[in-house]
Amino acid sequence: MLLGIIRTIILFVVVVVGLRLMGKRQIGQLQPYEMVIIIMLSAIAAVPMGNTGIPLVSGLFPILTLIVIQVALSYISLKSETARGIICGTPSVLIKNGKIIEQELARQRYDINDLLEQLRAKDMYNIADVEFAILENSGQLSIISKSQKRPLVPADINLPTTYEGLPVTLIIDGYVFHKNLAIINLDSDWLAAELKKFGVNSFQEVLFASLDTEGKLFYQVKSKAV
Repeated sequence: MLLGIIRTIILFVVVVVGLRLMGKRQIGQLQPYEMVIIIMLSAIAAVPMGNTGIPLVSGLFPILTLIVIQVALSYISLKSETARGIICGTPSVLIKNGKIIEQELARQRYDINDLLEQLRAKDMYNIADVEFAILENSGQLSIISKSQKRPLVPADINLPTTYEGLPVTLIIDGYVFHKNLAIINLDSDWLAAELKKFGVNSFQEVLFASLDTEGKLFYQVKSKAV
């Protein structure tokens, strides 16, 4: 029993490290070969995990081999556009200038009903309003609407806007991020004084607090136990 637990922990750590080396991407953003590698990793790791009669190295060696293959292919794809096209494929244009490209749909074996469903998911209900619909290598559909159908943005009417940036997290579940306070040239004394203005006397009472680029403090106290 103890041996099985130890083997499971080792394999788990190796697979997690391997996935971290593959980069931070969601499942829907993975290239086809990356998806295959992840499936193979899980299958290979499960065998020595469930059978202690199989040497641990028999599971670790294939896992490490797959990780090396993935890193190598990623590096090659990064350095060579031709290799990237061979390894990952190329995006396919399914709609151009409001017209469905039938040949490309057939080549990708992409059903019109699937195309319409993906368009509706992106709030596009009329094919005539679509300038381009591109099927990415990950399987996601990117949509570029016609210019006259796009939402109005401040730049379209030369309306000046102020810089927003990202709010700085100051407290999560009572824990104060002193490094973040230092980055914005503030300290915990300032934070405590600001919270007291709102009747909050302890950092432990705060579920979340942040400061935006305009200097506005947002906070939420923890719900009190009944």
